[in-house]
Amino acid sequence: MRGRHLLKPLPLLTPKPPSRPPAAHFRARAAAHPPTPRRAPLAEPDVGISRFASSIPGIRGALKQRCSDFVVHEVSRDGALVRLTSFDLPDGEESGDNAEDGDPDAAANPSRALESFRLLCGEADYDALRGFLERVSEGGDGNLSPIILSADSDKAHRSEVHEFIKRNFKFLNTDTVEHSDGIQKCIRVRLGSGPRGGKGRNRRGMDSSGWRDDKPFDSRGSTSWPYHLGKFLRFHLYKENKDTQEALGVIGKMLGVQPRSFGFAGTKDKHAVTTQQVTLFKVYASRLAALNSKLVGIRVGDFSYAKEGLTLGQLRGNHFAITLRNVIAESADVINAAVNGLSKNGFINYYGLQRFGSGSVPTHFVGAALLRGEWRRAVSLILGTRVHYKWHGDVDATLRGMPRHLTVERAILQRLKKYPGNYLQALMAIPKTLRLMYVHSYQSYLWNHAASMRVEKYGISQVVEGDLVYKTGSSLGEATTTDTFDDGDDSHANSPEMELSCKTLPEEMIQSVKLVDSEDLLKAVYSFEDVVLPLPGSETLFPGNEVARIYHEIAKKDGISLIESAHGIKDFSITSMKGGYRRVLQRPIDFEWDLMTYTNDNTPLVPTDLDILSETQSSETNQPLSDGTCSCPSSDSRLQASLDTSGPTIEASSVETKSIGISDLSPEKLAVKLEFTLPASSYATMAIRELTKTSTLAACQKTLNG
Repeated sequence: MRGRHLLKPLPLLTPKPPSRPPAAHFRARAAAHPPTPRRAPLAEPDVGISRFASSIPGIRGALKQRCSDFVVHEVSRDGALVRLTSFDLPDGEESGDNAEDGDPDAAANPSRALESFRLLCGEADYDALRGFLERVSEGGDGNLSPIILSADSDKAHRSEVHEFIKRNFKFLNTDTVEHSDGIQKCIRVRLGSGPRGGKGRNRRGMDSSGWRDDKPFDSRGSTSWPYHLGKFLRFHLYKENKDTQEALGVIGKMLGVQPRSFGFAGTKDKHAVTTQQVTLFKVYASRLAALNSKLVGIRVGDFSYAKEGLTLGQLRGNHFAITLRNVIAESADVINAAVNGLSKNGFINYYGLQRFGSGSVPTHFVGAALLRGEWRRAVSLILGTRVHYKWHGDVDATLRGMPRHLTVERAILQRLKKYPGNYLQALMAIPKTLRLMYVHSYQSYLWNHAASMRVEKYGISQVVEGDLVYKTGSSLGEATTTDTFDDGDDSHANSPEMELSCKTLPEEMIQSVKLVDSEDLLKAVYSFEDVVLPLPGSETLFPGNEVARIYHEIAKKDGISLIESAHGIKDFSITSMKGGYRRVLQRPIDFEWDLMTYTNDNTPLVPTDLDILSETQSSETNQPLSDGTCSCPSSDSRLQASLDTSGPTIEASSVETKSIGISDLSPEKLAVKLEFTLPASSYATMAIRELTKTSTLAACQKTLNG
């Protein structure tokens, strides 16, 4: 049975004195009632998630029993589903076709390549490179210092040397460094995944010959690039049970490129099968395609070249195929009612739990400390219980024992080592995208509480005077949420190192809104679907009814003013952000559902992109990645429904759904498969919460899965 519903869619960082001093009682309350780190996981009511869009009874089912039960396909800006459909190279590029593939004879015979290098660079550089390669072959790659070739003022010759090493020694990376006189230049050579420095440096970053060796290795890709190709390789990233940054980190390490070389529109769930667009600066498709035979749980394909790279927020939404297994309900009618209720009534458009992190300290706690200007407390909260710096202050010892993947914590401690006691400087060591995320998390916390109050006090059946609505005829598309967690993953740690490659962090879009007045009510111009609530900022309005009170009450309790800043640091101030608006109610777009039966919990219920490819191709790269545990939606069409909601609404009563009789329910296990699209600012887990009337807390889901 199937139902379908198309809906309308760094200079010196010293705090500046505030223009107006904050009220004394704000400071007093902050000192008396600082946020306390939580050891237990956040519960939904802790972040304002407490209401439902309808009172229709939910159905019980296991979410994410397998990663393939939660499938996400990005929806690109042109409305197309991003799918993995091909491993072919772009037109005009074949394997071995570009400069990076090198001379196969030289690659098979390193001695021949070295002799060619002697002719190109001379005896001294030949000896240096040969010695370096010998140390590599002896297993010294774990602690090898880079080598620096002779001075070379000829840029064209340097380019030729860069390309020669790229062609013939693919495991080596090169870049150009300059002498301490700032004039002469030379080429530096290192292992592709080796350390960023060497033992031969003195404290000024120079080796014994006077060449500077403290310049970071760049990630510019090829030093020469065909003029007819766009500088960015665009590809589709397919992954299973890995978050976006983890997958790109694996690829980057294999290619020897830095994380900032990648661009993507949004972070996808870890415990899922997902496909999304990614761009990579100046890397040939053949190099990336060659990794498919080595990657585990990851595939790349659908290659093309583009003039511009992707940045955060450049997507229309996400298409989900979610399977609830072990579905239990009192009757078939209850299943029908619950699913059709989600389609008809939608769900409260809350920010999900993953918005606030899953570590010992929620991100909105950090945001509150930043808004108050409590730099030391914010640093302590971010470091959390995973490091012991705050107990004995030994930065060096803490850094030595800290895992490399804790990039945020490491950045803070390294800055504290350089500027002891300067906690603001330490905070500014965090990439801007992440710094802003903490304040945005606090805005989301306020929004959730306001949405609950609006629904509790006035219901969802009608607009009331003082509501904020998008004006009739205004553009209704919503901007991406600030951290673009597009799914229901609860695995994100408190330190959000996932966003390190994003260039900017967009604020919520400022829309054309108005306060509903008595004339609007009389004319019945607006419905509850038009109602929005603000994420506080300098350019946003508050509702003209009781809902506005909750914003100020919660902020006041946390020692925060929403109308004046306690300091002059813009990144940590709500009043320096424009703010934005967010719909209170969201309905799933292009909604479809199926009721299925199965007997084996390990049986994939729908094919993945990779499964579909395997039907027509039988190469090694097309084999299942994780023992057949993955599944994804079978639809391969472009998204027809617009992600804005300016189109006509089809009433739920017109949706055709086959009624399920009790006799149809066999002793086999039941599964409900849902397919729908959401704007990038909405959370699929909140839709599932509405359907099941069950918490999305990980511990609760594990109980259901058990």
